[in-house]
Amino acid sequence: MVHAFLIHTLRAAKAEEGLCRVLYSCFFGAENSPNDPQPHGAERDRLLRKEQILAVARQVESMFQLQQQACGRHAVDLQPQSSDDPVALHEAPCGVFRLAPGDPFQEPRTVVWLGVLSIGFALVLDTHENLLLVESTLRLLARLLLDHLRLLVPGGANLLLRADLIEGILTRFLPHGQLLFLNDQFVQGLEKEFSAAWSH
Repeated sequence: MVHAFLIHTLRAAKAEEGLCRVLYSCFFGAENSPNDPQPHGAERDRLLRKEQILAVARQVESMFQLQQQACGRHAVDLQPQSSDDPVALHEAPCGVFRLAPGDPFQEPRTVVWLGVLSIGFALVLDTHENLLLVESTLRLLARLLLDHLRLLVPGGANLLLRADLIEGILTRFLPHGQLLFLNDQFVQGLEKEFSAAWSH
């Protein structure tokens, strides 16, 4: 099962300005804390989740920067392209890493991430999930979000205003955090259904 999905900024390895920012996050299910006798208030839960997501985003950014350095890529490579240039998602850097129990989640988790220019996408999931299925799901989600939100277009600040659209995509392609085995025909059907629902 997928426990969380996040979208965040990515900075080049030697970038001095700005911090890693979480642009959107979504949790599926509750994080169990059996060792904690105190009942969590809603505000405490919200702050805990915010800290957990930011910790994941920072680790993804570190992994991304290491990969960029190893490939000899520079900050200029992270700049948004013109809106006419297609984004080659199959060439986008991606990776997987494990989170130990308590760092930052109660249970061990696996994180699969994808870096598209200056935007990072990540799924936090159980350690036993099928990683090929997770990666293909993440690439599909990234493609749909990039297409519908125009995230890489200069001045494309739609993201913060379109949480409803992101949730619409997640509801269809990652319902309640469940990974779906999707063939091309089924994906096309879901895309048509989604486009029809959001066209008016």
